[in-house]
Amino acid sequence: MDEPILNMEERAAINSGRWFASLSPSLRHDILRCTYVKRFKDGELIAARGDPPEEWVACAKGAVRVGSTSVSGKQITLTYVEPGIWFGDVAIFDGDRRTHDAYAHGETTIVCVARADFRKILDSHTELYEALLALQSRRIRLLFGLVEDLNTLPLRARLAKQLIHLGRSYGVQSLADPDEIRISLQLAQEELAQLLGASRQRVNQELKQMEREGAIRVEPAGLTIRDRTALLRVVNADA
Repeated sequence: MDEPILNMEERAAINSGRWFASLSPSLRHDILRCTYVKRFKDGELIAARGDPPEEWVACAKGAVRVGSTSVSGKQITLTYVEPGIWFGDVAIFDGDRRTHDAYAHGETTIVCVARADFRKILDSHTELYEALLALQSRRIRLLFGLVEDLNTLPLRARLAKQLIHLGRSYGVQSLADPDEIRISLQLAQEELAQLLGASRQRVNQELKQMEREGAIRVEPAGLTIRDRTALLRVVNADA
């Protein structure tokens, strides 16, 4: 069921997003006053591949799993959209249908701006054109980096980079040990393997090796980074 407003934690996640925070106060105000809130349970479909571009969306809580389904019916995960990140603007701009499925990962809250309101904001704030261009440029750079890593780095280094990214995006400092960072996004090893384009068995082997080296700790509820510097050394050794 949709809720009319964001709670304090969700609003803070939107406002603290690096891209959104870089916008002028008046633009941020006009975007937020046009938003409406949707809440989803774990695994619920948010948007399907082929849907018309109805909304511009930001994640406010949880995560949005973006992926597709292969011809054989296998789920393929491309990325997880974290709180504070806006997406869906490509389809809004070109008017074509959505290219991927989006599912809630955990209890997830999103904020939406209807396509008509998005266009009105663009008309009122030319600043948004430049901001969205910068956002798309950053996404392209990240995509090129992922493609390069996939073709040049061994799985061990790609896994270390992914864990560092997850720690930065979903890290929660341990109360018992301030040096440890728990990754709050709960991913099954199969889901982590999909992000890396590898098999679950190979990812499991690398995780066990990293655990033996003291870099991480594998727990039933997820992963904890024990030594971020050790993960950086893995990345730099193969860069």
